[in-house]
Amino acid sequence: MPRFAALLLVLILSLAGPNPARADIPPPSVTARAWVLIDVTSGMTIASTLPDERVEPASLTKLMTAYLTFAALRDKKISLNQTIPVSERAWRAQGSRMFIDLKKPVTAEELIHGMIIQSGNDACIALAEAIAGSEETFAQLMTKEAQRLGMKNTSFTNSSGLPDPKHYSTARDLGILATSIVRDFPEQYRYYSIREYRYNNITQQNRNRLLWLDPNVDGMKTGYTEAAGYCLIASAKRGSRRLLSVVVGTASESVRATESQKLLNYGFQLWDTVRLYEKSQAVSTIDVWKGSERKLKAGFNNDFFVTVPKGEGEKVKAELVSEQPLIAPVSAGQRVGTLRVQLDGKPIGEFPVVALENIAVAGFFGRMIDTVRLWFK
Repeated sequence: MPRFAALLLVLILSLAGPNPARADIPPPSVTARAWVLIDVTSGMTIASTLPDERVEPASLTKLMTAYLTFAALRDKKISLNQTIPVSERAWRAQGSRMFIDLKKPVTAEELIHGMIIQSGNDACIALAEAIAGSEETFAQLMTKEAQRLGMKNTSFTNSSGLPDPKHYSTARDLGILATSIVRDFPEQYRYYSIREYRYNNITQQNRNRLLWLDPNVDGMKTGYTEAAGYCLIASAKRGSRRLLSVVVGTASESVRATESQKLLNYGFQLWDTVRLYEKSQAVSTIDVWKGSERKLKAGFNNDFFVTVPKGEGEKVKAELVSEQPLIAPVSAGQRVGTLRVQLDGKPIGEFPVVALENIAVAGFFGRMIDTVRLWFK
């Protein structure tokens, strides 16, 4: 996804308000330290509990390692068939492993499989060293990328999720990260649906039980340490809708799967995703001053959706508030206003609206006329 689209995602997640869930359709009781349910299609949070409480991300960390790996592939810094050296540090990695060998060549794609499906800490270190030279430098890139994505309460010190006091995140931040992978790297997202992988004559299954229990679930990642508890980010698609749940701090593998399934069912059964505007459809026109045109078409660069209770889409009302005075030149994609969305007179959220066209500066006399008009305005 282009950087502007990534920024728009962050703005939607931050401006849409913390939670559109209503008292008349309360979320299910979830046995977890913290959790969040996100409608990926609209970018809105449906419901949450303690979404900004600091947690140990455990192997959910590997989502950021994967994000930077996919970015390195996109930018041609590495290639899938490239042979990656195995350092002794990677070979001796603690915790879950894919069992890479110092004497056996391994490709970047094999390491990606090992990182995602087998949750291999050794695969993460090997990829980190290949991309950044050292795991320490890679961890700095991880934190920097988290900040760019809008993960406000996250810090990384390693590529795998091993415990460290300065290694932390939140359920909300992890939701932003997982959503960013789905949207920025749709081709690579397919790795998360693979149920098992064999490397070095050792077959290991994906620890995400929902891949077997729910045919709509096609990702994403599990995590566990003694302090973090059992964690799961689950993503499911039914029809054109995609929901994503983040559940951290449960008591067992079965509980994290059960609670995640409970949240996904709640979101799909009791909430709708409604498209308010199509890509490049003008929401309204905005007055422009000192420009070659008096009016500017404003809208969204992508289809715009909101999440509402089931069957209440027709009750949604939207109002565009423009940033005035808007003075030329104006560039397509420039933020020019805010769309305030309500349901039954209650706010759902506020969303950034952008210019759909370029408006050049007017000639000398046009600018002078508008200067005088602005004095009186």
